[in-house]
Amino acid sequence: MSQDTPCIAVCMIDPKTKLCFGCGRTLPEIARWGRMSRDERLSVMDGLPTRMHDAGLPAIRPAMARKRD
Repeated sequence: MSQDTPCIAVCMIDPKTKLCFGCGRTLPEIARWGRMSRDERLSVMDGLPTRMHDAGLPAIRPAMARKRD
């Protein structure tokens, strides 16, 4: 089963925003990712660029999102 993921293997949480510097997800989202439905994952991923921008973190380029097998 493949999982859509925004992970780019830069796994560090910004202490101020509580967002991952690499993907923009929160720790609870990362922990629950494998149990989310595909629709839930896609919904989170759709909002990550705006979330990162609003937090003042570098924007995620769509090409960085990938599928894991």
